Amino acid sequence: MAVKKYKPVTPGQRGMTGYSFDEITKSEPERSLIVFLPKRGGRNVHGRVTVRHQGGGARRFVRVVDFKREKHGIPAKVSAIEYDPGRTARLALLFYADGEKRYIIAPQGLKVGDTLVSGPTAEIRPGNCLPISNIPVGTMVHNIEIQEGKGAQMVRSAGGAAQLLAKEGEFAQIRMPSGEVRLIRQKCYATIGQVGNLEHSNIKLGKAGRKRHLGVRPTVRGSAMSPRDHPHGGGEGRQPIGKPGPRSPWGKPTLGYKTRRNKQTDKYIVRRRSKKTR
Repeated sequence: MAVKKYKPVTPGQRGMTGYSFDEITKSEPERSLIVFLPKRGGRNVHGRVTVRHQGGGARRFVRVVDFKREKHGIPAKVSAIEYDPGRTARLALLFYADGEKRYIIAPQGLKVGDTLVSGPTAEIRPGNCLPISNIPVGTMVHNIEIQEGKGAQMVRSAGGAAQLLAKEGEFAQIRMPSGEVRLIRQKCYATIGQVGNLEHSNIKLGKAGRKRHLGVRPTVRGSAMSPRDHPHGGGEGRQPIGKPGPRSPWGKPTLGYKTRRNKQTDKYIVRRRSKKTR
């Protein structure tokens, strides 16, 4: 996929880039695999905002993606590569030999007409889904399960790929895209290859309107608020944050403050993710 530049007819287009959509082969989604999702604007059932900066956005249907890949041993032919407005990766529409249609996340290099299979006896080729115990060490994988049979939960965004480092006993060591090394049970399934749409990180929105089309509302600085709305607010003119350091709107430390409190899964992390270098 190539990144497309726009002719700057307006100021907002001067730094804007977009997709060329060269890999897309079908413009309309499969009717039987879409559901309507009503917008909630970040509000819960009581009408209170629980997730800030959400609301508006273009109308879109949710594509039902098969993350479990439980149709073992049944070959499926890739019918089309489609765009999904709800995720950064592309989708591949599979036609199974028994007549069923399903969506999967399209890995890099997958083309229309390819045949995919899931199950313990599948070949080691991009798009096939196997248990980790049957995947050779050093292979790049995505769509990784955390719990057996629950479906893929990790490494699903554009360009994502994890590497199988080692196998020992019941677990396997997998290096995540963040650099974290994690233990995953060998009975869990993973898909061979790297997620497609590698150029997604090079896309520049260019204007605030494109952010609104995605359903993201503006973010207001805490220092621009009143003291009752934010710990950073108040004062005559510009004021420093103060001695305790940066805080969230609810007074919790932020900007590097570790909030992870999951003792049940800490034992599965062999090495923490690598720190960003400035």
